[in-house]
Amino acid sequence: LHVNGELDALQQGLAAASACLKPGGRLAVISFHSLEDRLVKQFIRGPELPRVGRGLPAPTPMPGALRAVGRKHFASAEEVARNPRARSAVLRIAEKRA
Repeated sequence: LHVNGELDALQQGLAAASACLKPGGRLAVISFHSLEDRLVKQFIRGPELPRVGRGLPAPTPMPGALRAVGRKHFASAEEVARNPRARSAVLRIAEKRA
């Protein structure tokens, strides 16, 4: 993954796909590795809030450009029986906010 720059390519692809979406448009991403899935999940969630010390006001959360639609989906037992490579596949769906 790191040698071929696949994670960087995935990050660039997610950004490009998100930029092409109109409000209400949906993006579906299938990942096959936990590092890929983590990157997709973090991209959909948007930027994290900075951590602040005690006694300081908490920052106001800003909604990301995307919102997750439902939960992540996995291949059914029937699909895995037909296609063993589907065992590690995770499907995440996101919708672009207005």
